[in-house]
Amino acid sequence: MNNEKLIHAIERYERSWLLFALVMIVVFLIFIGYTLTGFAFYVPSAAERIDPTTVRNEGSLFANPRVEKTGDNVYTAYVLAQAFTFLPGEIRVPKGAKVVFYVTSPDVQHGFHIRGTNVNVQVIPGEVGKVEHTFDEPGEYLVICNEYCGLGHQDMIGKIIVEDK
Repeated sequence: MNNEKLIHAIERYERSWLLFALVMIVVFLIFIGYTLTGFAFYVPSAAERIDPTTVRNEGSLFANPRVEKTGDNVYTAYVLAQAFTFLPGEIRVPKGAKVVFYVTSPDVQHGFHIRGTNVNVQVIPGEVGKVEHTFDEPGEYLVICNEYCGLGHQDMIGKIIVEDK
């Protein structure tokens, strides 16, 4: 009889810890959901697929990496991340501009991170990453590759200049 009470006490103890673990999982899921919706975070995704061997070919969106004005204070940037450089290497936009970035790579995996913002895209050959950001503060923003891409990785830096106009 004494042994039976001990077994029930252990079962009760195990149930308590199991319940605690389940409650913590639910709380964590609620926090994740709140963070994703309440703080406007989003996961960048592939806008389209592209053959990495034809990225630079005539007629491709990335044959001439550039920035285009596509609306009232709205810009579209076609950025190519390749062999330790970003093309275009420097992007200029006015304060308050919304910029839609389309980023791809013809060679290896790279990163596209704009320091001081929440823009961070994993650039994968064969995929076009799409992310947008509104630049409310004038200044110089560094674009860095945050995925190791080879021996010149540390030199892979671009620049976005937000002009106060």
